[in-house]
Amino acid sequence: MKTQNHNEGELAELKITIEKKLIDDLDKMSENSGISKEDLLAIALKRFRASHADYMKVDLSYP
Repeated sequence: MKTQNHNEGELAELKITIEKKLIDDLDKMSENSGISKEDLLAIALKRFRASHADYMKVDLSYP
């Protein structure tokens, strides 16, 4: 995972409000892993998106 590139291409800024504990955990994970917070969030969202394609109205019904 550390060798993969994330946040390539066109970038946009996102401002959100989430639980302080999540922010604290993100800071700790970034510090311990050497992976930027931006990349950690991109990885997490990509994994969530892959698991929840139905939220994007992608039909995954197989014959």
